[in-house]
Amino acid sequence: MSAAELIRPVPADAWETTEIGRFLSYLERGRGLVFDDYADLHRWSVSDPDGFWGGVVEHLGVRFTTPPVAVRGRTAMPGAQWFPGATLNYAEHAVGSSGTDAADVAVVAYPQSRDRTELSWAGLREQVARARAGLRRLGVGRGDRVAAYLPNIPEAVVAYLATASLGAIWTSCAPEFGARAVIDRFGQVEPVVLLAVGGYGWAGRDVDRRVEVAALRAGLPTLRHVVDVPYGPYGVPDATGWDELLAEPAELAFDPVAFDHPLCVLFSSGTTGKPKAIVHGHGGILVEHLKNHALSWDLGPGDRMLWYSTTAWMMWNALVSGLLRQASIVLVDGDPAYPDPGHQWRLAARTGATLMGASPGFLMACRRAGLHPATEHDLSRIRQIGAAGSPLPAEGYRWVAEEFGPGVLLNVGSGGTDVCSGIVQGGPLQPVWAGEISGPCLGVDAKAYDDDGCPVIGAPGELVITSAMPSMPVGFWGDADGSRYRDTYFATFPGVWRHGDRVRFSAAGSAVVTGRSDATLNRGGVRLGTAEFYAVVEELPEVDDSLVVHLEDPAGGNGELRLFVALRPGAELDDVLRTAITTALRTELTPRHAPDRIDAVPAVPRNRTGKKLEVPVKRILQGAAAEDVASRDVLADPGSLDVFTELAAMRSSGRR
Repeated sequence: MSAAELIRPVPADAWETTEIGRFLSYLERGRGLVFDDYADLHRWSVSDPDGFWGGVVEHLGVRFTTPPVAVRGRTAMPGAQWFPGATLNYAEHAVGSSGTDAADVAVVAYPQSRDRTELSWAGLREQVARARAGLRRLGVGRGDRVAAYLPNIPEAVVAYLATASLGAIWTSCAPEFGARAVIDRFGQVEPVVLLAVGGYGWAGRDVDRRVEVAALRAGLPTLRHVVDVPYGPYGVPDATGWDELLAEPAELAFDPVAFDHPLCVLFSSGTTGKPKAIVHGHGGILVEHLKNHALSWDLGPGDRMLWYSTTAWMMWNALVSGLLRQASIVLVDGDPAYPDPGHQWRLAARTGATLMGASPGFLMACRRAGLHPATEHDLSRIRQIGAAGSPLPAEGYRWVAEEFGPGVLLNVGSGGTDVCSGIVQGGPLQPVWAGEISGPCLGVDAKAYDDDGCPVIGAPGELVITSAMPSMPVGFWGDADGSRYRDTYFATFPGVWRHGDRVRFSAAGSAVVTGRSDATLNRGGVRLGTAEFYAVVEELPEVDDSLVVHLEDPAGGNGELRLFVALRPGAELDDVLRTAITTALRTELTPRHAPDRIDAVPAVPRNRTGKKLEVPVKRILQGAAAEDVASRDVLADPGSLDVFTELAAMRSSGRR
């Protein structure tokens, strides 16, 4: 057992009523394998990867055009090979199945620039077929790159699947991104077609992006065609219309490609350097998302998935993959809290969502606002609430448990763009402990390593994966010799994937992600995780948000631990509040956690997926220019770094 408070035990009927329970029945019936609990199943999944992943492929219905000669070829990382010899197509598994009623809803969209729209399975298939034919008329073929500057709308889903059906390669950015940030990304992959909107809706107003689209056209010399996707009052001039792209009826078809043929290019956040162009393959994403969506998120036919995301985040790819399980998906565009924080809960009730995903920040904001979603709305169909993107404090776990009761699983996970999935996560057969992620995902041999590369339990270490998983990247675009890929993940522990997070595993297998490795605070030789600070500081009634950095002393001293707080309306950072913050950190954590200085800031810098930007703030305070450490286009609040530039100037002049 974990030492943390047990929020939800494993329900007694979970083995009989869930997708993972059906997987266990398949293993017992077909292979004679019997497992005592999730931990036993996980041990088998990483000790016998051929058996586990072969079972996933068979049980969850992967359709190979050409069957593989084995589950694995090469096994060492980097360069592990999965299902050698196989051909398939991701899009065929999303929309090629006849297992759904053609009239049932596949996609429902609630945009902020037009009315609610729906696509049936038949309508989705027809549009994908037409878009596929339209892209072929534009000259798109296998290996070509199709880029999208689109919000989370049905056209983005249609174009993604049509691109994949051709063996072409998809990449996307949200229209909130400025031209420089987009060119930094798309310019690496040299797209031949760009799908774009001339604007989008945000919090009740129209945002004109025609200037940005013109800059993209000028900054991407490989473009041969631009497609105008109608959305809001602004159109893209001198472009192929979306209706023109879909003008001709066509038969739905899917080009078979190799298991590791590129499906999409995702980009790292770009908040600590040039964004990495991470290439994911058809087979890796297909197999990983089938496993994750069925065995962790418990999705199947008739379910409905609502998870707010933009097209720039890997959660968008995961959302589209709900279609792999013949579940329908809900697309939400614009400000997620407009006109108020209850908006997403109303959508979950209106759409009958069975899985609702949310950021930890959103859940904590609902708690602070005093919302009671389960009593204010009919959310009786929800079986899981997912949370990802940043750590969720223990109070967030308790709030969900109090609001929704034991019938709803809070599934908190952590993974990333690099694997386009979770590394540690919950699921129907795992207990939920306050403030802790339930454990490693199936098929993911995740551990904490100390600096010497030895596994540790009960103490923070580097989050590593010690054997390959199918959705590890095919590589980085433009990294011909693989050197950047190797340096990113394998330079610290040769042959072992280092993810870049600090994590602590309990003896029960539960995990606490304590922050990014490059943001870990090293005070007097003792490493302190940033998440622990935030869990304490943000529980104080005066504090809305916070960020902590450690500025090392070049002479070898303890350096300076600086805490920045964004206060709630009416609060003031006076000596009383400074003392309260310091006392709370000393009492609930250790004296080492007491900051040397506390400053109030208008807002804590976050990127568009909600992650705090500790490393850029640290670099600014050490003298770097703000424009050199983070593009404003990737910030949720573009002006949030300005105050740190001022504080850096004061520090360099000796005024602190």
